[in-house]
Amino acid sequence: MKLNAESKLTLYPLKIHPDKKNFIIEDEATGEFFEMPQICIDAIELINQGKKLSEVEYQLLQVYSSEEVEVIDFAYQLMEFGLVKTVDGQATSVVKKTPSIKGMRWISPKLGKLFFNKISTILYFAFFIMNITLIIFHPEFIPHYRDIFLVDSIVLSVLIYAAISFLLLMIHELGHILAIRSYDLPTKLSVGHRLIFIVLETDLTSAWKLPPRKRNTLYLGGMAFEQVILSTTLLLSIFLNGSGTFWTSILTIIIFDICIKTVYQCCIYMKTDLYYVFENMTSCYSLMENSKDYLSKWFPFLKQKENTEIFSGESLVVRLYSILYLIGPPLTVALLVFIWL
Repeated sequence: MKLNAESKLTLYPLKIHPDKKNFIIEDEATGEFFEMPQICIDAIELINQGKKLSEVEYQLLQVYSSEEVEVIDFAYQLMEFGLVKTVDGQATSVVKKTPSIKGMRWISPKLGKLFFNKISTILYFAFFIMNITLIIFHPEFIPHYRDIFLVDSIVLSVLIYAAISFLLLMIHELGHILAIRSYDLPTKLSVGHRLIFIVLETDLTSAWKLPPRKRNTLYLGGMAFEQVILSTTLLLSIFLNGSGTFWTSILTIIIFDICIKTVYQCCIYMKTDLYYVFENMTSCYSLMENSKDYLSKWFPFLKQKENTEIFSGESLVVRLYSILYLIGPPLTVALLVFIWL
């Protein structure tokens, strides 16, 4: 479907969420989100007033005289995003899919708020500080691969460790689920991967409905639960004072697993929880994708299939992150070697 200066568009219902630097556009029909700058928001508002594309461009040029304004190109982009319902009264070929995230509605937001509120945020941070302090004063809790060998049988030890690790992973995801349900937003659980690691993922797409400062609660929900478990386990281990029983060995495995997972979360060259926190704090969304595109000048195989855009003020962050993205995998390997030596 071709557009011209005289074209008039009708858009699907959109909801605009102000962000730190730009705006998050929500397609209410599909639950998809797009980041756009102020000029695009102004263009959408003019389009919604029923103005021709030529009129939209003229009015934008009055306000953004120093910027390049290409309304027809922007209109094509809206069509590519599936946000255009009709062009000059003629329906587009877009087939809207209903939102796939509908799950977990049975979990009451009140239950979520019981675990995630202003007081709990302070408590979770206090647990984190306490854990660091305890490990500093008790270096014997620093993870080592020998910690997972609970019995003489290597196979049985690995199976026990895998079972404990999976249980802790489920608790981690429960933290995310309760965090997002505390805002009465839907979510679902799926399987994904980070480099060679298989992970469970709680879909936090609905977090885009929230202001930036509230999103971090959702991203850190899993780690918050882990810090409570780690504090409890460390205190129990200190109380038992290395008595060498079966249960102290179980506690050692829990400490090992959570410490390793916490370090893993710091590896923001993968899309870990802390990656999303970093992305949210810098307001540089699609940071990894933009960094790959930047690096593709020297490494063509990193070129992304989908085009992304680096907004004003993001270039420095993208370049710095691209360096971390390059050196990150070798650091991961070095960390694994260190643990297993």
